[in-house]
Amino acid sequence: MKTFYRPELEVADLFNRFGHELGALPFSSQKVIHDITCCRTRKLGGHSVQCDKCEYQKNSYNSCRNRHCPKCQFLSQLRWIDKRTKDLLPCQYFHVVFTIPSELNPLLLWNKEVGYDILFRAASETLKDVAQNPKQLGAEIGFIGVLHTWAQNLKDHPHIHFIVPAGGLNKKKTIWVHCKKDFFLSVRVLSEVFRGKMLEKIEEAFHQGKFQFKGKIDYLEHFPNFKELLITAASKEWVVYAKEPFNGPKQVINYLGQYTHRIAISNYRLVKLDGDKIHFKVRDKENPGKKKILVLDVREFLRRFLLHVLPKGYVRIRHFGLLGSRLKKQNIKIARAIQGIVEAIENLPLDWKQLLKSFTGLDPDQCPQCKIGTLITAGLSPP
Repeated sequence: MKTFYRPELEVADLFNRFGHELGALPFSSQKVIHDITCCRTRKLGGHSVQCDKCEYQKNSYNSCRNRHCPKCQFLSQLRWIDKRTKDLLPCQYFHVVFTIPSELNPLLLWNKEVGYDILFRAASETLKDVAQNPKQLGAEIGFIGVLHTWAQNLKDHPHIHFIVPAGGLNKKKTIWVHCKKDFFLSVRVLSEVFRGKMLEKIEEAFHQGKFQFKGKIDYLEHFPNFKELLITAASKEWVVYAKEPFNGPKQVINYLGQYTHRIAISNYRLVKLDGDKIHFKVRDKENPGKKKILVLDVREFLRRFLLHVLPKGYVRIRHFGLLGSRLKKQNIKIARAIQGIVEAIENLPLDWKQLLKSFTGLDPDQCPQCKIGTLITAGLSPP
């Protein structure tokens, strides 16, 4: 059971104190700042609650529900997992990560929608094509992809996490083709195919006029410079990483939640604000499993945070192959039937209070003071 506490310092506090120093910002960033600073404050309204056994009472304010807000992702994550449990298959699952060379990061950062779409297409096509190769798996697979755009230090680092069942259906959909034990697909082959597809699609988008060349990448508007960028990127190492598999749907459910609704940084990673310097936790690459403290000027910290604001309506969680078509339910039913599984995986309760209690053991209706009474609504607070 996880232990939860309210962090003393939040991203909202930093925007409240230093947001006005960031200068002119696009509307999308302004909207994110507004929502984060208003989240769970009287600005959004809410209601008051009181205990029916003691004198305890408090105000409970509404959430902003912005997907970039550090305080609004937990229940969204649980609801999403609840819906996805019925799609899980009774087999091993692999975690595969596609990353591009850093030389391409500025191009994607200045062309988020076009660039991230290309990344999704190149990576998903690579997985499907390599899996269908008889020398690899020889089957149609299904998988879920989640776009992340950040590194631990909040710099731009676009990459996609894929959760992939360890096997697939043959062409006639009569046989479930299993992967070799603890082995999915050759990462060397995946890397080579991915590099070719990604660079081809980027060059194609250039000739179709889909890219905008502003700011630091204005020189790429001239094709010789653009071509030089592609040649440089082609000479770099393209990383496709397949993590060790995890066994069974239950472990996958817990694992999915770590990636689906994660944002650039959570409030729990903030350590302290010292003047205009923010201290926050990052992974220590030299000591796996350990954390270290990184210190940044708070304005630089906020600038990096805003790098990861996605275009309005952009879909960062996508389903592919057997799990992405309109025949998904039928494909899942076929795969389960072949393996002798007929019952669906039981879903978590849908009510948010039940979801919270199921995952954390916390009862949101229990009085935190006397631990006996129940919190009841005493009044409404309009925005």
